[in-house]
Amino acid sequence: MQHVELSARLNEQIPTLAPWLRGACFDLSILAETPRPDRNALRLLTPEEIGGATHRDILVEWREGQPELVRARSGMPARIAFGFADAALGHALVAELVRPAWQPAVGEPNSARMLHLAARIAQSDATVLIQGNTGTGKEGMARFVHASSGRAAKDFIAVNCAALPETMMEAMLFGHRKGAFTGASASSDGLFQAADGGTLFLDEIAELPLALQAKLLRALQEGEVLPVGATHPVPVDVRIIAAGNRDLAALCEEGRFRPDLYWRLNVMALNLKPLAERRQDVRAIAAALLLRQQPNDAGFVWPTNRALEKLMAHSWPGNARELGNVLQRALVLREGDRIEAEDLQIASAAPLAAPTVAPVMVPAEPSPVRQSATLHDIARASMLDRIRAVLDEVDGHRARAAQRLGISERTLRYRLAEMRELAAA
Repeated sequence: MQHVELSARLNEQIPTLAPWLRGACFDLSILAETPRPDRNALRLLTPEEIGGATHRDILVEWREGQPELVRARSGMPARIAFGFADAALGHALVAELVRPAWQPAVGEPNSARMLHLAARIAQSDATVLIQGNTGTGKEGMARFVHASSGRAAKDFIAVNCAALPETMMEAMLFGHRKGAFTGASASSDGLFQAADGGTLFLDEIAELPLALQAKLLRALQEGEVLPVGATHPVPVDVRIIAAGNRDLAALCEEGRFRPDLYWRLNVMALNLKPLAERRQDVRAIAAALLLRQQPNDAGFVWPTNRALEKLMAHSWPGNARELGNVLQRALVLREGDRIEAEDLQIASAAPLAAPTVAPVMVPAEPSPVRQSATLHDIARASMLDRIRAVLDEVDGHRARAAQRLGISERTLRYRLAEMRELAAA
């Protein structure tokens, strides 16, 4: 965890700051004497203590009136000022200014406990399985485990299994030898060998075909991979972190995921809750997004307390991605100097269902057919209407829909993308 020093004077002025920082998983200590310049420490000081500050420190001022945040520049420390009305976001922004990129932004006690658990897991080489809805921070948690482990100096390789071309999955994961297949004009190591000594993060692990799941299981058990076209396996030292937004145990029961691979992956399990159940995380993540979305050399735009309350009251079915979109729209479309509650365009929606069902957005209207349509156009429109009807029957469950339609889930995804393009045209 990141170590932060807090001046005794600042601790007296803002006694609620230290508890918030500790709750956000910072290792905090209180300076016992007047601070002196220290380029190795990361410190929070009052403006009156600027004489002992360096560019790494942050000056925090407690005052009423308009809040202010000025990023560090030209060798000067960052400065932030706020009063009681803006203390909720002010505390979160202070935490963001000292938070390293590899540590997730948290404010909820349960999320802090999850980070402490992840830090303990990181000390071993055990395989980790992270499950949670899309946008709940699975890759961020994986990067935290890697950065907290003894492998931090080596590579962290992230791959989305759903984005790998099906015909090239094996070669991309395990490598291939020259001439192993058409177009293989040179040998390639593959992602396992690229992550040797470090961590390989396999997102959307449920999208791997069953045949490739068997080869992944062998790689995990034996610590070696067999490149396509090779006759001898290659040893690899890789820590695997897998993730998915679907219930792998349920997929095992349906015969769509190998139980032996599931139990090999599910050594250390981390289950991330949706944002609707992490209210204090909303303001921590909002602070992180606001800092990321605004240029360093411009004045920082603060949301009002009413706006922050509106953010924390929403159910966020799209989790952090939806939150980011809402804040970005507000920054662009706001009328005044601050983000007001009225500037937040939040659609009313129920929270997402459990991660066993992946939501599918399809156009409500029947697929359009031009007046001069060909037989191919008519057949395609009929097929898309059939897909829509089957998805309605199974409540949007893609695996069941693909099974009823007699096609693969990958083909179904292509058809859904086609439907969205037609709807947008």
